[in-house]
Amino acid sequence: MSPEEPARHREGARRLATAPVLDVDLLLEDPQTRIVVCCGSGGVGKTTTAAALGLRAAERGRKVVVLTIDPARRLAQSMGIDSLDNTPRRVKGVDDAAGGELHAMMLDMKRTFDEIVESHADRERAAAILGNPFYQSLSAGFAGTQEYMAMEKLGQLRAKDEWDLIVVDTPPSRSALDFLDAPKRLGSFLDGKLIRVLLAPAKVGGRAGMKFLNVGMSMMTGVLGKVLGGQFLKDVQTFVAAMDSMFGGFRTRADATYKLLQAPGTAFLVVAAPERDALREAAYFVQRLAAEDMPLAGLVLNRVHGSGADGLSAERALAAAENLEDPRIVDQDGGKAGVRTDPGNSPDTQGSSGTAGSAPAEQAPDTSPEASAQKATERPAPDPTADSTAADSTAVDSTAAPEATERSVDALTAGLLRLHAERMHLLAREQRTRDRFTARHPEVAVTEVAALPGDVHDLAGLRDIGERLATGRPELPGPGV
Repeated sequence: MSPEEPARHREGARRLATAPVLDVDLLLEDPQTRIVVCCGSGGVGKTTTAAALGLRAAERGRKVVVLTIDPARRLAQSMGIDSLDNTPRRVKGVDDAAGGELHAMMLDMKRTFDEIVESHADRERAAAILGNPFYQSLSAGFAGTQEYMAMEKLGQLRAKDEWDLIVVDTPPSRSALDFLDAPKRLGSFLDGKLIRVLLAPAKVGGRAGMKFLNVGMSMMTGVLGKVLGGQFLKDVQTFVAAMDSMFGGFRTRADATYKLLQAPGTAFLVVAAPERDALREAAYFVQRLAAEDMPLAGLVLNRVHGSGADGLSAERALAAAENLEDPRIVDQDGGKAGVRTDPGNSPDTQGSSGTAGSAPAEQAPDTSPEASAQKATERPAPDPTADSTAADSTAVDSTAAPEATERSVDALTAGLLRLHAERMHLLAREQRTRDRFTARHPEVAVTEVAALPGDVHDLAGLRDIGERLATGRPELPGPGV
């Protein structure tokens, strides 16, 4: 490790410490907090965070409903519910000792749209709208409809005043800003020139309307009929005429819900992961909330990695792994590396003819007949202890087994050291990313949640996430520690 590296780590820790800590329990237990909106880019854990917050608030005495827009079944399964729909369902297994309740529901976009039509139109007109092919397409997949309906449902839940806390999981979308932009986009569509033109014949009425339609719109409807199809254009005109009295209601409710999001009883939690793209979008969203005068409670940083051995740097771990993998490398004083030498190849034992202290050269063998005869007479007789000598050799060979085991342990240790080095590099990268966000937004309170080995699939897992959210520490000690 370079001398500058510990200083950089300490400086990074000081910079992160300047960010205020988000007190989740204080937020959830405050009776003035009526709406908590979890927002952020896709895939950062918004749904799990919203469910964990709802469970923690319920077990502290709040009557909570969690509204999710994520069509996945993870939330329902984690809460022990077979399925979620447009009706809030009570979650069983919640500790209600404090008098709290937890309900959960999943937004049904089309059903919410149908409910709006049924509640703001008479039976005949509602039937005409619900059966209109253009309306069916619009309510099922028009751009921004899901986000708008999420805000409609939020307004409905708040108007009922049946729950004292609503936790909203914003829609999974390409951009976290869609949740705020969708009502305006749908309002722009309803106020658009095409809608006004299609409404004109109904507003003028009678023969004047027919004249206007025949003279003023003949060219445009002819072109649109060719491009879109005559039947489709007729469906649009029928839909617009039937919805005329409701358009103002859409805009009014969208404005009312938008103001509700700006009210002091609402708290936005930006959810992100310690990754560059996720935190960049989180920073942009923080700026947008400030520009829209919407109350930001703080940042939830999910999937933060930690290590219980962060005192061992990546550089030292890699150096130790290399020492174990190459037995010739040894640590020397002063941080230098040396090379082990084989005693059988050392100058002291092998020697050379041109070096002082070397062994004398071997003499040439005597090949005379007398010498051969003498060797023959000196050849030893068979040794009866040969079997004992072979057994001793076998015993010596058996010492190779511990050496192989030692090499296996060294290889395993070296692999673990390399994994630790990768983890430390990841921690350093996440630290730099968090530091950049904190430097740009030092006023934003932050709480961190550790990266877990698996998905949350039950209330116990959600309860654990809630505990981590409240403590603000990535890693928690295990049971009994």
